Amino acid sequence: MKVLIVCTNHETFPNKTGKTGLWLSELTYFYDVMSKRKVLMDIVSPLGGKIPLDERSLDLKDECNAKYWEDATFRSKLDNSLSPNDVDSTDYRLIYFTGGHGAMWDFSENTALQKITREIYERNGMVSAVCHGVCGLLNVKLSDGSWLIQDKYVTGFSNVEETLMSFVSEVPYHLEDKLKERGAHYTKSMIPFMEFIEMDERLITGQNPNSAKKVASKALEELFEK
Repeated sequence: MKVLIVCTNHETFPNKTGKTGLWLSELTYFYDVMSKRKVLMDIVSPLGGKIPLDERSLDLKDECNAKYWEDATFRSKLDNSLSPNDVDSTDYRLIYFTGGHGAMWDFSENTALQKITREIYERNGMVSAVCHGVCGLLNVKLSDGSWLIQDKYVTGFSNVEETLMSFVSEVPYHLEDKLKERGAHYTKSMIPFMEFIEMDERLITGQNPNSAKKVASKALEELFEK
């Protein structure tokens, strides 16, 4: 069984000078849970190649981040991610969209990633995402023409969290609002930045960076223990 992890290639904000990109812990915590179960993982990005890192997320006092950031194999995967054209969806039982603000610019309109997501889901695979990565699900249509997330319970980075991070002026849209517009039943934790996941059949979403580990644990439980 293999897992496909999606990361952003986008690294610039419209006005802020700092770099965005992948939020590191949303990858490392998920990766660590899967690695401990010897699950094989591939990393794909909309363009393939190098994955930029949101510089605010490079917290190497975090043991899990440090462990993988110093791992040559892991770093090589980040520098040489697959492009969607390299991916055969039949190889994967699970797809996972990581976040970081960068995802808001290059996930939702990528038709190749939408197709891969649909194919995995419709072959009884699982679809998962965390934080801003949930925007990768906004435009996924199933074969019957319905939206994947319509009438499903989902979570993702909330309007309150976006406001608290002072990035409201930078983001192209509010994820919480877009999920509701798609007809999803959006839920969130009472307290911002607390671990929170939502599960609806074979769809697992996490609200914020602190939810990545729980998304991975829940996905493993569903894949291996049922």
